[in-house]
Amino acid sequence: MAHVTTKDVKEKFNLTLISGEEGIGRHIALSDISRPGIEMAGYFTHYPSNRIQLLGKTEISFFQLLERNEKEERMKKLCAPDTPVIIVSHGMEVPEELIEASNQNSVPVLTTSMATTRFSSMLTNFLESMLAPTTAVHGVLVDIYGVGVLITGKSGVGKSETALELVKRGHRLVADDCVEIRQEGEDTLVGSAPKLIEHLLEIRGLGIIDIMTMFGASAIRTYKRITLVIDLELWDAEKTYERLGLEEEKMEIFDTAITKLTVPVRPGRNLAVIIEVAAMNHRLKRMGVNAAEDFAKRLDDVISQNGENEY
Repeated sequence: MAHVTTKDVKEKFNLTLISGEEGIGRHIALSDISRPGIEMAGYFTHYPSNRIQLLGKTEISFFQLLERNEKEERMKKLCAPDTPVIIVSHGMEVPEELIEASNQNSVPVLTTSMATTRFSSMLTNFLESMLAPTTAVHGVLVDIYGVGVLITGKSGVGKSETALELVKRGHRLVADDCVEIRQEGEDTLVGSAPKLIEHLLEIRGLGIIDIMTMFGASAIRTYKRITLVIDLELWDAEKTYERLGLEEEKMEIFDTAITKLTVPVRPGRNLAVIIEVAAMNHRLKRMGVNAAEDFAKRLDDVISQNGENEY
């Protein structure tokens, strides 16, 4: 999981620092944002102090109605030791009591000119993306007809060579060798390449190839949602491989199950075309078109008709 600090948020959304500069490096551990309206009224029993505190017009206008001593008390409690940052929206003037409390407790106070709801939505999306659970998988991620296909298999089975052929056929490379996967939401896995090997492909015998330089910007993608896993394995004559496509194998990453196909590798098989067709077939299945089920149904109808003719 990536570390996000108040400074990262400030730079991302071009916020203005008002006070509490010493705490600008505070870590943000949660994507949840608090609107401390009830706290402005004095109820701090269940105050979520470890969240980002966002003050809008409602909170500030109510705060202005309080007595001087109440204002000071509320802001001291609002600036808790574990509060990462307090942000004031709509470009409103920050109350003096908040500036004093933030400087005393080193809680940074930032302002934005954006509306509260819009800023809250953008900030939540940013934090959920940055704080999403992350793992790394050995494989290649390619965008094929809009389907994010993660190609896995043992080292040397031909993953990178297959990806190169797919790029030549007009598809886009996301990551080779190491795919960083983030769970950005329920049933949503997004893969990307580590910065060090971004846009690069390793081919045994040739070395490192820069796909962007060689094939252009249209041949690469920065990230892609993963919806299909294809596992390449050397052909095993004693193993029975799926021939109809009725049974669907799943691969779990975090708590998300993704459709997995096992494709045997042996001389004469055009893996790029097979994976290309697998991606198109997967897309058709999501649209409700399943060739295997249609065939099974037709077969059942023929068997039923033959059975009736016998009588």
